[in-house]
Amino acid sequence: MSEPSVPAHEATDIDSWNVRIIAEVRANAGYAPWSSEAEFAAGRPVPPRVPGFGGDRGMPLILVHHIGAKTGRERISPLFYLPVGDNWAVFATHGGSPHHPAWYRNLMANPRVTVEAAAETVPAVARLAEGAERERIWAEETALVPKFAEFETTAGRQIPVVVLERAHTNP
Repeated sequence: MSEPSVPAHEATDIDSWNVRIIAEVRANAGYAPWSSEAEFAAGRPVPPRVPGFGGDRGMPLILVHHIGAKTGRERISPLFYLPVGDNWAVFATHGGSPHHPAWYRNLMANPRVTVEAAAETVPAVARLAEGAERERIWAEETALVPKFAEFETTAGRQIPVVVLERAHTNP
């Protein structure tokens, strides 16, 4: 999938920030440094600061290529993840917002995605984890990143856990 273009009249600071983070993830084998103090002050705490996680390399991220539910345009979202076997779990925390992030709504509407994980790019299918599976993944994630449990409390909603499963093609 190609890099999405944003018409100049629609470009925002978050668009330019995403372009920078995407470039850093690609240049640094799946890691991006923490957001700067200025970016946090401007309301862009992604990737989130997670004390004791990521080290000097920054936060481990995957790039998820997806299609906008309303626009039909390609989007790329840098997302924190938890490996689940040979797949990835991502978490719709939206930094503790009471609303789901746009990427989550896009994945639920258009579940076929492409995942860039370090040096590999693979097709995948997004599905919502539910019940015991969701609880197991969420417990593992919040043990690693307790901040995510705070996000759920602040949001006042159950944070969706989305599993991105590799799409296996027939030979």
